[in-house]
Amino acid sequence: MAHRKGSPSPYYFFVRDQLPELQRRGLPVTRVVDGVPYCSQAWALLTKEEKMAYTEKARKWNEKKRSQKTAKETCNLAHPVRPCLTTKMPSVTSLPDVSATSWKNDQAVVANIFYFLNIYSHGKLPSHCEQRFLPCEIGCVKYSLQDGIMADFHHFIDPEVPPRGFRYHCQAASDDTHKIPVSGFHLPRTCYTVVLRELLEFVQPATGVRPHFYCRSNDRFRINWCLNRMASITGIESHLELLAVEDLVIELYQKKYQKEPSKTWVCRELDVFLWDFSSNTRCKWHEENDILCCALASCKKIAYCISKSLASVYGVSLTAAHLPLQDSDYGESTNTKMVILDAGRFQKMKAEGSGCDRHFASPSQDQEFVLSNCDSPCGVKTSLYGTSTMRGRGITRLLKSAPDLSKSFSN
Repeated sequence: MAHRKGSPSPYYFFVRDQLPELQRRGLPVTRVVDGVPYCSQAWALLTKEEKMAYTEKARKWNEKKRSQKTAKETCNLAHPVRPCLTTKMPSVTSLPDVSATSWKNDQAVVANIFYFLNIYSHGKLPSHCEQRFLPCEIGCVKYSLQDGIMADFHHFIDPEVPPRGFRYHCQAASDDTHKIPVSGFHLPRTCYTVVLRELLEFVQPATGVRPHFYCRSNDRFRINWCLNRMASITGIESHLELLAVEDLVIELYQKKYQKEPSKTWVCRELDVFLWDFSSNTRCKWHEENDILCCALASCKKIAYCISKSLASVYGVSLTAAHLPLQDSDYGESTNTKMVILDAGRFQKMKAEGSGCDRHFASPSQDQEFVLSNCDSPCGVKTSLYGTSTMRGRGITRLLKSAPDLSKSFSN
């Protein structure tokens, strides 16, 4: 018998009754659609009377839904539609867009406030799981070019229970990154409701403009999913707009120079690890345990990169709120934790003073935005001590010196 779209069939109710047994057997099923492939044989073995019972159950369910729909339509005709009963925070969707009203001049750009957001998860679960991610840490910073980092927001999130059979997967993914345990964490964790409420209070604008959240483009799907998951469980409507920070950097450069930098170059510069070990960058727990992956640190490092690159472009003086103290004091100094790889290959470029080895170079009037002619990869520094006559890696030097060594031994 054909069924209209959205009307459950008798087989649907049979599979739903079988879910507890399938889960007891360790099969990866969380929804009815997951159990459909496993129940066809058992359905075929049912008697005609047993199938009729499920047919009757489907018929009653469909009749009930139709009657509810009819009653709702009748009620809507007689009375205005009442607002949704879900808890709703003060709405920011009706506020004007930031870029549409504020970016009329350079002063408006430096005074504009941005929010950089990241949410870490206990790994990424397969697509057939209802829980694609298990949010465990959230970090957010309030930033402007004029004032630097104005405030920060951080919480360890109380995660949901991993699906059966995936606890090891989740813990292994955590151990490889942020190292937050799935269970048994000694620090207090915050529930979804408190996290969302405090996040919305943190970003609630006082200037009458809608705040924009920015994150790395490759993190966007995970953060969006986690926000939607927390909103659906708690019933809190957030309507937060999440944008790519790479597009923000391109727009800031384009606003000043009327030229668009290479997006590949922007992504590469945002991948730096110059401030991985800077003080007051990670949260207290990650700092004390010397763990690099921290949601709060990832947000602060985005702010540091933008400050390093664009503060001088817009005539803003760097302060401790723009960069960690040691970095703002040293200016363009080399990161002592960077490893010099194959430096000889780039010494000619260094001698010519191309300036491409700077951490986050600001384009000037006579400098092209697309730095495709710069051969120096991100994180690779040339020598600061002049041009060396030795070129290549250690093995290359050894092979080149082999004839001289053989001569010396023969003599």
